[in-house]
Amino acid sequence: MDKFEGKKIAILGFGIEGKSVIEFLHDSNSLITVFDEKKRDEFDQSELEILEQTGVEFVFESMPSLLSYDIIFRSPGIKPNIRQLVEAKEKGIEVTSAIKVFFELCPCPIIGVTGTKGKGTTSTLIYEMLKKEGFDAFLGGNIGTPPLSFLNELKVDSKVVLELSSFQLIDLEKSPHIGVILMTTSEHLDYHSDVYEYIEAKRNILRFQNHDDFAIVNRDYPASNESDIHSNGKIYRVSREQDVDRGACIKNDAIYLKMDGYEEEILKTKELALRGKHNWENAQAATVAALLAGASKKSIIPVLKTFKGLPHRIEFVKLVHGVGYFDDSFSTTPETAIAAIESFSEPKILILGGSSKNSDFTELGRVISESNSIKAIIGIGVEWERIKARIMNHESRVKVYEDCKNMSEIVQKCAEIGEIGNVVLLSPACASFDMFKSYKDRGEQFKTSVRNL
Repeated sequence: MDKFEGKKIAILGFGIEGKSVIEFLHDSNSLITVFDEKKRDEFDQSELEILEQTGVEFVFESMPSLLSYDIIFRSPGIKPNIRQLVEAKEKGIEVTSAIKVFFELCPCPIIGVTGTKGKGTTSTLIYEMLKKEGFDAFLGGNIGTPPLSFLNELKVDSKVVLELSSFQLIDLEKSPHIGVILMTTSEHLDYHSDVYEYIEAKRNILRFQNHDDFAIVNRDYPASNESDIHSNGKIYRVSREQDVDRGACIKNDAIYLKMDGYEEEILKTKELALRGKHNWENAQAATVAALLAGASKKSIIPVLKTFKGLPHRIEFVKLVHGVGYFDDSFSTTPETAIAAIESFSEPKILILGGSSKNSDFTELGRVISESNSIKAIIGIGVEWERIKARIMNHESRVKVYEDCKNMSEIVQKCAEIGEIGNVVLLSPACASFDMFKSYKDRGEQFKTSVRNL
């Protein structure tokens, strides 16, 4: 903490991580200025006033030169290559982040999880397994809890599980003791310059490992599988499609563990509480990571049998007149929508569309075109036309509805056309910002409307 004492510090972004940095620096006697592109009236005024009384300054709607500061904290939503940060680095000013500082100061092993999708579920599984084993375990990162908020509670024998996004990893220069790369395809192309930058950012979770560390990669996706060359740690693989030399795989409808010198069945896939074959991958990765972190099978297996998932991830909402409603609003990419569709054999009513993330809908269109169980689609948002253009022959097989203007109308239409044994699946494959505040807002509105049926 001495490095921050009395320094002039800029914090870019007044979100969850930015607020955690302010709290972290509370006793450092530093001079803090917070910059945020939003307007002042978009924030809690009482919160701003309290912080201003402690000496924190705020600059809204602009970001001038940062060359007068000693240290700059970048929040995840701020790209590291913006002009002000590039200029600061050229002048020798330290540009850091909450995650980078946490990695520097954390006294115990870190288990880091990343991937295009599944990282929240996998991180939580690992955390629950470690807690059941009796470890002093903590869960944070992109999943919602900034790790700086619990830094002072950590001991040498604690265990930290972090869900890490590409935004957090892009300038990270240390890697966790156990690094996990799940299914990695493409996402956030509205942030990253291209898919290669996105994948390279993910690979920082392994890039700085040493021979005492462990890397767990998903063999079924090239971007993940080929990340092994970036780690000096011991490599473990997981797969639901292929065999592995060391790690976990699916055989005889069960998860099999293949560690050094032995192989054994952990549990049948039908015993998993999580729905969908894509969650077999998450369960395998969590199992291997928890074992490497010191958990035993007697703690791992009960968690796999009881953990039903996180909110807005194929979350069962309600059975209404024989129709099951599922909230998968966290699905903001074509790949996750495909995984959700393939999780159900029942006749399905899909809710698809939203705002753009520059996604390619070719494969999603093919899956829908070849499916015999999709009964209807509620098309919404600006991206629906692009999705529809990739679906072949939908006019003859799938009923399409495009006139719903809000979530209440969407759910009402589903209720009108749904029949006993059908599934309504909100898995939009797109961001939410054209009609909703966020994927959480979209999911909560869906659940409220369903419960009001």
